[in-house]
Amino acid sequence: MQAIATNKNVNVESLMGAFAAKIDSAGFAAWIAPLQVEICDKCLNMFAQNQFTADYVKKEYENILGNIAADFCLDLNIAVRANNNNVALSANDNVVCEYKPTTKPVQNKNGFDAFITSDENMFAVAACKKIAMENSSFSQLFIYGPSGSGKSLLLDCICNTTNKNVVRMSGGQFVAEFARALRDKTIFSWKDYCRNCDMFIMDDVCALAGKRASSDEFMQLITDLHAAGKNIILTANGTPNSLNGFDRRIQSLFASGLVVDVAAPNAYVRRSMLLKSDVDMNVANEIAKQINADGHLVNGIINKIKTYTELMGERVDMDIASRLLADVLNKTKTPLMMVKTMCEKMAVSFDEISGNSRARRVVRARQIMMAALKASTNLSLTEIGNVCGGRDHATVVYALSQIEKQKMSDLILNAEIDDMIKLCK
Repeated sequence: MQAIATNKNVNVESLMGAFAAKIDSAGFAAWIAPLQVEICDKCLNMFAQNQFTADYVKKEYENILGNIAADFCLDLNIAVRANNNNVALSANDNVVCEYKPTTKPVQNKNGFDAFITSDENMFAVAACKKIAMENSSFSQLFIYGPSGSGKSLLLDCICNTTNKNVVRMSGGQFVAEFARALRDKTIFSWKDYCRNCDMFIMDDVCALAGKRASSDEFMQLITDLHAAGKNIILTANGTPNSLNGFDRRIQSLFASGLVVDVAAPNAYVRRSMLLKSDVDMNVANEIAKQINADGHLVNGIINKIKTYTELMGERVDMDIASRLLADVLNKTKTPLMMVKTMCEKMAVSFDEISGNSRARRVVRARQIMMAALKASTNLSLTEIGNVCGGRDHATVVYALSQIEKQKMSDLILNAEIDDMIKLCK
């Protein structure tokens, strides 16, 4: 901050302290502190280094700044200061201090042919193709699904198919780059970088959960991109309404466009992935039946088989595969494994299920799991209660009775329970 006090009756530092008390710390650091401030003829002049900054400060903070200035008997003037030899350029001027990303997106050649489509994923793939090839009727695409379902691969396909100018980053990169831009005083250039695109893609928005300043900045970015008619693509592990650590405003913003789900790879998709990587057919058939529905796990198996073939100089048959993949091939599913798999599918954490949370979505998920375990295993009600967080026999009985009542009128609940039963078998 550059401050020039010409009115002896007013202390500029006191003014800035009053501003800081009324404006959130991230907003003050990003927008108010870098301004050049001076008091002249009972007028508080606040000069920005560019018109974008001046317009934004007027739009977001003029009422607050004006009211505080009035308390000091001053008028408020927010303007752009013309550059001259007597005024040093601010370090965060977006012409002088250009923002440069610290990480570059991974370059690959995956087109949509690389994504093996199942019946469950046809709608999501069609939406991705639409938004990649032309301006779509939906202004935002929100893709959700469990880890290993292919969300990042779909983003690769979009990036390698579209001719649009794309800015892509993960949620973690957004948080880190936002903090770095504030620290290096390149925040205006960083804002321009995020907005000067035809398509903005963020993988794993869950990384923003609980980070208020980053979430507020991201919400403003999405709002600006919407207003400019840009395409926006977001991914997460759960539906917008099920994401923890976000307030209702951001959940509503996430749900404002087209929300599609990507299912974890079924046995057909797992088999196709293995065959596509030149794994013997009988080996691919058997492995696809024995592993979990996780694309990351399938890719790890493919890499292990390829590496073995290259190093040992022999094809992998089922005997070799059994020894080589003993750590990942499922012999039997334990009840704990079933519960954790269902947690991932329903986008709730195992800690929530086994804890004392009474949140409606957690209680519903816990009851569905109990019903699925009852239908797919020979566990006693006491054993089911133990694996679901140490619930007693009466609690399990009550949960199952509630589920039975709801199943009579809720077709969606019936489908969810059927899906969970399939995961347990």
